[in-house]
Amino acid sequence: QVQLVESGGGLVQPGASLRLSCAASGRTFGSYAMAWFRQAPGKEREFVTSIDWNGVGTYYADSVKGRFTISRNNAKNTVYLQMNSLKSEDTAVYYCAAGSIHADTTEYPYWGQGTQVTVSS
Repeated sequence: QVQLVESGGGLVQPGASLRLSCAASGRTFGSYAMAWFRQAPGKEREFVTSIDWNGVGTYYADSVKGRFTISRNNAKNTVYLQMNSLKSEDTAVYYCAAGSIHADTTEYPYWGQGTQVTVSS
């Protein structure tokens, strides 16, 4: 069982940066691939990025490639999402998830409660 708690969201201007964190409980965190998804109002939840269990493999949606970076610290049971050059279209609730590296939400048995990111001038 893994419980996930996201933090770090907020309101920022276009071009700014934010760093999201996802703290996990449970001694098996290091065995799970992790991912970030996001959901904007009226839209489907979409894949943003994922990282495999040891942090070697990372995967990104085309819309965030070159701007966002996922990383993890297994000793701290935490996964991070560094978001740079934020755009208004990045506005969404961001969710942390455990269980896969793929974009299919059904492959993730564990989800956090989400953190709001709003990019607006």
